[in-house]
Parts: sequence; C-alpha cells; structure tokens
Amino acid sequence: MAEEIGSPEGAENRPDDTQGQQPPAPEQDQQPPAEQPAEQVSEEARLWGMLCHLLGLVTCFVAPLIIWLIKKDEEPFVDKNGKEALNFQITVCLAGIACAFLSIICIGIPLAIAVGICDVVFCIVAAVKTNGGQLYRYPVSIRFIR
Repeated sequence: MAEEIGSPEGAENRPDDTQGQQPPAPEQDQQPPAEQPAEQVSEEARLWGMLCHLLGLVTCFVAPLIIWLIKKDEEPFVDKNGKEALNFQITVCLAGIACAFLSIICIGIPLAIAVGICDVVFCIVAAVKTNGGQLYRYPVSIRFIR
C-alpha cells in the first residue's frame, strides 16, 4: 500500500512540475516575438504608426483617420496601428460627448478629466510601443474598425 500511495504522489508531482514549467515558457515565448517585429518593421512604418497615436491627442480621430486611409495599403504595421488609434480616439470622442451630457448632474466634469488623463497616458504608451516596433492594443476601446 505504501508503494501505491507513493506512486500516485510521484505522478501528482510530475504534472505539478510540468505545470510549474509551462507558465515561464509562454512568458519567454512572448518576449522574443515582441522584439522580432521591431527588426522586420521599417523605420518609416514605425514613424507613421507612432504619429497615428500621438496626433490623436491633438486632432481627436481626424489625423489617425487620414494617416490610416493613406498608408493602410502600403504598410500592414501602419494599417494595424492606425485602426487601433482610430478606434481609441473615436471611443474617447464618444466618452467626451457622454461627459458633456453628464455635466448637467455634475458627474461629467470629473469623468471628463479622467477620460482626458487616460487619453494622454494610453496614447503615450502606444506611441512608445509602436516606436519599438510592437502593436499596442488599447485596453479600453470599442472596435469600430476591424
């Protein structure tokens, strides 16, 4: 009986060992693909992708829309980043409109400040990631354009 109890424990330890080894492997696999596109993406594509994100701060969704429409067929990297920036800026614009209506009951002003801060922070993070050759997906964005 002692041998039978020892065998299942040994079997239980093996899956635990493999489970403990499996999570680090995906983390290691996630890092190299993030670095590989940086080598494959041209400097010009990274610049246009970064401009999609940064100009959205100034022009709402107009600049990302123009850049995306012009460059989407030339560079797949700009196509993906342009869609992300455009979707996020449209979401921010709709949130701003909602805040304007909610300002009647005095909750819209603090919400508008929060939306503005999130817009600036997320756009800067997206621009830095894009300049590094990575695609950044905004965590709070309605996907209007896919």
